[in-house]
Amino acid sequence: MIKKKTIQDSGKNVTEQVTQNINKILEEKFFALEEKHEKLKETVHNQDKRIYFLEKQTRQKNVVFFGIEELESSYDTLEKNMLEWIEQHFSVELSYSDLQEVKRLGKKGDRPRPVVVTFLTLGIKIKIFKQKRGLRDTNYYMKEDCPKHVLEKRNQLQEQLKAEREKGNTAFLKYDKLVVHKQTSKRKFSPSPIKPKENMPKERNTQTNKKNKSQQQNPSARRSNSISEGVIKPSMLNFLTNKNTEINQETSKNNA
Repeated sequence: MIKKKTIQDSGKNVTEQVTQNINKILEEKFFALEEKHEKLKETVHNQDKRIYFLEKQTRQKNVVFFGIEELESSYDTLEKNMLEWIEQHFSVELSYSDLQEVKRLGKKGDRPRPVVVTFLTLGIKIKIFKQKRGLRDTNYYMKEDCPKHVLEKRNQLQEQLKAEREKGNTAFLKYDKLVVHKQTSKRKFSPSPIKPKENMPKERNTQTNKKNKSQQQNPSARRSNSISEGVIKPSMLNFLTNKNTEINQETSKNNA
């Protein structure tokens, strides 16, 4: 019985030890996999950011024009038509060297497909985009060339854009972000009331009152002056006394 119990105990200990070892190995593998997953997640995030900025930079010089009649039969014709159309509506003279690429988007259908124009420099694109108000009273319009996920984000921001403009704020979409400049009410300048000028006699009375007040505050100065005028100094009194004594002595000698 004792041997049987000992064998059972040792078997139980071995089982527990094996279980602990297996759990430890599984935990180590799990933490290694979790760490690897976090690194892969960070790598994918960084790659998404790079793709986002590369795609944004690639489309930075693009403009999408809508409503332009689809009359071209070749790439050269489309390029020529776009140069003439831009010169007509934006008063900008461009040459073939100012265009990097011109193409239609989507499959051909009943409506004219939008035209994507890639300009040679960003400055040309900005110059044309500043004049887009010239297309207000026409059937044409133009937009930024944005990827699909950015277009979806812009559509989601339309309601918020409308609400901000109804509040009186200046709001617009910049790529995939909503930019809002809140309207600040400036405080109106209120001029200070002009006080009426006082009469001259009143000013003289004020000066006289100030003078009397100053004399009342310094009575010691006035008192010291009056004392010095009426009282004889001790040294002067001794001189006079000695002088009278000498005169009396000379008078008595003469009488003798």
